Amino acid sequence: MAARSGTSRIFVWILLGLLIVGLAGFGATNLTGTVRTVAQVGDQDVAADDYARALQNELRALTQQRGSAVTFQEAREAGIDQRVLGRLILQAALDDEAARLGISVGDAVVADQIAEISAFQGPDGELDREAYRFALENAGLTEAEFEADLRAETSRGILQDAVRAATPAPDPYVDALTDFVGEQRSFTWARLGTDALETPVPAPSEDELRAFYDENTDRFMRPETKRITYAWLTPEMIVDEVEVDEEALRDLYEDRGAQYRQPERRLVERLAYPDEAAAREAREAIEAGETSFEAEVEARDLSLSDIDLGDVTRRKLGDAADAVFAAETGEVVGPLPSSLGPALYRVNARLAAQETSFEEAEPELRDELAADRARRVIANQVDSFDDLLAGGARLEELADETEMALGEIEWHEDMSEGIAAYEAFRDAAEAVTEEDFPEIEALGDGGVFALRLDEVVPPAPAPFEEVAGRAALLWEEQETRTRLTERAEDLTDDLRAGRSFASVGLDDATQIEGVTRDGFVEGLPRDTVETVFGMDPGEVRIVPDGASVLILRLDDVEAPDPQAEDISGLRAQIAQQGAAGLADDLLETYAREVQSRAGVTIDQAALNAVHANFQ
Repeated sequence: MAARSGTSRIFVWILLGLLIVGLAGFGATNLTGTVRTVAQVGDQDVAADDYARALQNELRALTQQRGSAVTFQEAREAGIDQRVLGRLILQAALDDEAARLGISVGDAVVADQIAEISAFQGPDGELDREAYRFALENAGLTEAEFEADLRAETSRGILQDAVRAATPAPDPYVDALTDFVGEQRSFTWARLGTDALETPVPAPSEDELRAFYDENTDRFMRPETKRITYAWLTPEMIVDEVEVDEEALRDLYEDRGAQYRQPERRLVERLAYPDEAAAREAREAIEAGETSFEAEVEARDLSLSDIDLGDVTRRKLGDAADAVFAAETGEVVGPLPSSLGPALYRVNARLAAQETSFEEAEPELRDELAADRARRVIANQVDSFDDLLAGGARLEELADETEMALGEIEWHEDMSEGIAAYEAFRDAAEAVTEEDFPEIEALGDGGVFALRLDEVVPPAPAPFEEVAGRAALLWEEQETRTRLTERAEDLTDDLRAGRSFASVGLDDATQIEGVTRDGFVEGLPRDTVETVFGMDPGEVRIVPDGASVLILRLDDVEAPDPQAEDISGLRAQIAQQGAAGLADDLLETYAREVQSRAGVTIDQAALNAVHANFQ
């Protein structure tokens, strides 16, 4: 069983190798020249071909994951080459150790494993020698190379399984984690809101508000801003100056004839049948009340959306048009001809013909044509704007000599009004530096702009006058919370003494039974359960929550029942995960010790030669 499990990675690797024929651009699988090994661990070599194939597979996997080609340089910057080399050196170290200990498998085991690989099997499920050779050839391997790799992988797996098998998680570790995760707590909570105050919180005085502002300036900070001067021109700014002639408007109206002159239509559903007799029988049953149109649709494994034709004209209905257009709303007619054969039609709505006159459509058409011509006017002026800036004109001069408008803005990344509503402006404002010269850039709607950074203003508190309203709200919230906390403190001594919440006037208190660490209580902040698990039995805490406070009392701590099915399952899961983690740590430590003892030699020139094939 150990030998068989150790081959899983080889199987995946072979199947990926079969894809090489269909992929291009990843470089050759086999290297030419005198490069044979890139590293040596003890008596084991790390073959250059193995390293190249492993790199190739990593590149392919990254490409599939990202959805676009990954260059070798990008892979190196991500440390992929070092990760691949480290993995192969670790495998070589384990191979060397397995050889030192005399761990190996016979030819029969290797043959059985090869026969189990589906890529090598024929239609009868038996090993197909031709398929075997073809698959290896496409993967760039000989039979001897593959079988040697398979033998080494199996031997390595036996060694790894032997190291991992002796690492059960210690019982104290499992017990502690089970108790921690499975513990349940019961608590009572109540919320004190503004209605718990005997008198409302008064409005702050000017002195109180200013003092609050001075003590909390970090809550009123302006972000870093850029003082920017800009010039811009949009179609909307000149659209009223653009002339549109009558002939162009009428031409556009005629081009939109289908939009402004719509014939009479019907909202129709069509249910086709294999023959006219079946369709007639269904319609008669519907008329007799023995079934319904919906039932007929469902009986044919269809939905109403499957048979919905939407709004249709006479032309679209063809020979069925007269009967369908004569039907009343809700009426089922047919059998009538259709492209799918005899069909029943149900009329869901009658849509009268609609015609929008030229005079009614003219304002809409004029706005559209004017906006289009305004965009062309701006496009025709871009070169002259560029020439002025290239000649040394400042933005102020550009605005004086052209139709562009001058503006100033204190921009930060949260702005989205005015010119900052344009993504192109926001991107330019974010990137601009004081060394940049203004350039004409497109806004995206046919407009253009140019900007200049005048000053970068570091973060600073907003002036008191600007945030006085917000400061008043925050002061009121804080003062309310302070007074509610004082009120809650008056109640906590009685609650700590074991009195009920109702006995101290908290009639709306809620008892929560048996919550676990990952639990959530509706109506409470998400970190409330974490707070409860940090309390001692009988402890009472006051927790702020916005403009209110919560009173929490821990009533009971219940250790997990080891006999309970869910707890025994939890314990088994923790034991399994703990053993796996310890096994991984032990195997890593063992492999590093083996690697250190065997000695590692890396041929950097050989690595460079392999890498050159991927450039």
